[in-house]
Amino acid sequence: MNGASAGAGAAGAGGDGPLVYQRWKGNNVFVLQGRFIFGPDARSLYVTMFLIIAPVSIFCVFVAKELMNNFSYGLGLPVMIAAVVFTAYDLSLLLLTSGRDPGIIPRNLHPPEPEGLDGNAEVGSNQTPPMRLPRVKDVVVNGITVKTKYCDTCMLYRPPRCSHCSICNNCVERFDHHCPWVGQCIGLRNYRFFYMFVFSTTLLCLYVFGFCWVYIVKIRNAEQITIWKAMAKTPASIALLVYTFIAVWFVGGLSAFHLYLMSTNQTTYENFRYRYDQRANPYNKGVVENIKEIFFSAIPASKNNFRARVPVPQEHGLRPRPANGFMSPNMGRNVGDIEMGRKPVAWDEPRMAAEIGDLGAGLSNMLEDKDGRFRNASPDLSRDALAIGGLDDQGSSVMQPGRTSWGVEAGR
Repeated sequence: MNGASAGAGAAGAGGDGPLVYQRWKGNNVFVLQGRFIFGPDARSLYVTMFLIIAPVSIFCVFVAKELMNNFSYGLGLPVMIAAVVFTAYDLSLLLLTSGRDPGIIPRNLHPPEPEGLDGNAEVGSNQTPPMRLPRVKDVVVNGITVKTKYCDTCMLYRPPRCSHCSICNNCVERFDHHCPWVGQCIGLRNYRFFYMFVFSTTLLCLYVFGFCWVYIVKIRNAEQITIWKAMAKTPASIALLVYTFIAVWFVGGLSAFHLYLMSTNQTTYENFRYRYDQRANPYNKGVVENIKEIFFSAIPASKNNFRARVPVPQEHGLRPRPANGFMSPNMGRNVGDIEMGRKPVAWDEPRMAAEIGDLGAGLSNMLEDKDGRFRNASPDLSRDALAIGGLDDQGSSVMQPGRTSWGVEAGR
């Protein structure tokens, strides 16, 4: 009955605990109770959406509507409908890129154990464990050695192609870059939608640019005037031509650049940092396979359940103790305070307890006279002797009061 009550109490505590997104350590912004995750610069989405919606609205009012009212063949209505539908499609790709988990790797609760630590070492042996975690590890990818780095913030070794975004403060799989225009990291789970957004925006610019010219030509043909006079009759078309001409160089150039990256299976980060044209690219599978990997492979599920309850050890700041008796010096500290370079120690509890007990016994012998009374001891020591762990006959730790001098040292 007690076990059932304890289980019910634990379930109730878990049900009442905070959600993962409420205790998230990254810099992300969550919307609709963790259903959408954005970067810390998510407000830039308003600017991006305005730069798309405003010109399309001007196009519909001053170009497509005029084509529908002043010219035959009903050209204006389908042009307007296509512009509205294509804009809605473009904005949906923007939200899919910005509002989903880009491939964030969950943080560890404590640093991993150094490799080579022998879990079968006997208690009390003189074997010294590795003094610090290696900064890099070698991983073989398609026959080529790739170095993976340790992330101090997330306390994990990053998988190949993973990088830590300093803006979002997360490790992201297949990290490409952090895009300020969408307010989100571009990684494994949203790169496809990012490219589709950029490419569809390019097509939208070309669409508006083309039909502005159609409208100008129709004015020239209808009134039998020069092209310059026809352009003067529709200043909205002139503004849209200039705007889309400038924009298409930006989004079009970005589309071409990422098409090259996809065909060679690179990321923006890798292209600028590693320069695979000077070394072998372990991820290049050929143009066709590289394109299929981006557009036709299944998108992996998110490794984070932002709407789940925070586990109790995490909520109370507890750190599970690793196996093999190894305790990292960073355990029990906040993630933001982790520093590399400190030396981990092997915590052998029975041996340490025995040594401390011997130390306390020796000090007691120095302070006690033949009658068992304290000599030359301070009143605080004789009155407030602290407890120290020793060993009983079975080798388990027990509490022995009055057998240590740690209280004197700590008070100085």
